[in-house]
Amino acid sequence: MAHFAQVDEYQIVRNVIVVNNSDCGGGEFPDSEPIGQAFIASIGIDGEWLQTSYNNNFRGQYAGQSDRWVEDAGHVDGGYFQSSVIEVVVEE
Repeated sequence: MAHFAQVDEYQIVRNVIVVNNSDCGGGEFPDSEPIGQAFIASIGIDGEWLQTSYNNNFRGQYAGQSDRWVEDAGHVDGGYFQSSVIEVVVEE
């Protein structure tokens, strides 16, 4: 199964869906991404969809809702997903 994250205009992940491998051409990332994107559009789901790896094999980590997409032309996968968890340090 292939996983795709919907990213809004602020580069925030809004949804993550599962697409059958056969609907992504049966190949591996990155070749599967444009085929999967075309399939998602063909079934009437709008938006920008980026493939994400459930096993963290590419793009840094699996994209979760409210995570952020960081586009980086220098990154091997064109960018990466970053957790939305914010660490708060309280000084005493």
